[in-house]
Amino acid sequence: MAISDLKLPQGVSAHAFKSPVLLAESLALNVAKKLSDAIEARGTATLVVSGGRSPVAFFQHLAKQTLDWSNVVISLADERWVPVEHADSNAGLIKRYLLQGPAAKAQFLNLYSASANLEQAAEQADRLLSELPVIDVLILGMGDDGHTASLFPNSPNLDEALKVDGTRRCWPMLAPTVPHQRLTMSRALLASAKHKILSISGSSKLTTLSFALAGDDVTEMPVRAFLQPTLEIYWCP
Repeated sequence: MAISDLKLPQGVSAHAFKSPVLLAESLALNVAKKLSDAIEARGTATLVVSGGRSPVAFFQHLAKQTLDWSNVVISLADERWVPVEHADSNAGLIKRYLLQGPAAKAQFLNLYSASANLEQAAEQADRLLSELPVIDVLILGMGDDGHTASLFPNSPNLDEALKVDGTRRCWPMLAPTVPHQRLTMSRALLASAKHKILSISGSSKLTTLSFALAGDDVTEMPVRAFLQPTLEIYWCP
């Protein structure tokens, strides 16, 4: 299957690349341009990214872009509830690969807090995100189960987190197949981003995306909530 074989909704665009490096380079240039335009328009820019191992090359290329980084705010679409020093921390990943060199001047809003429990951590992150400016660029990934951010199928809070008009910004989440508890931005907050990009790689992700496009139950495959006009999809084998 090729990405050109997918029946994408009107207004959704797809970009295919021959390698992860080429995808990362192109994505970094695109994001830097959008952030630069936002800074020029209103003085600040906000970027929300996803964690995991896939974005590392993108982070490294983005960190090299010429930007007024001191006027950029960066946050995470989701986070594992582990300290920044933990190997699985998305915040730690951001600090190692994106907040380097001139990019270290960016303001980083970290969702993690050493609270007594996950619910309290989510409440604290929710308060923190009240300070988040309008999201200019959102980078999402997708799991083979159709989750995006940490909006996992069958997670206890999923229905609330997927409300189109929800007012809560951050929710505690449980990932069914992985050990760490999660914090995730709500659908409403993520959907408010001006520019939304889904970055995926591998043939299995194309198969998952094909299934997602064939239905409309967002609780079954939460990525469906974002397969809307203006979404850009970046894919490589």
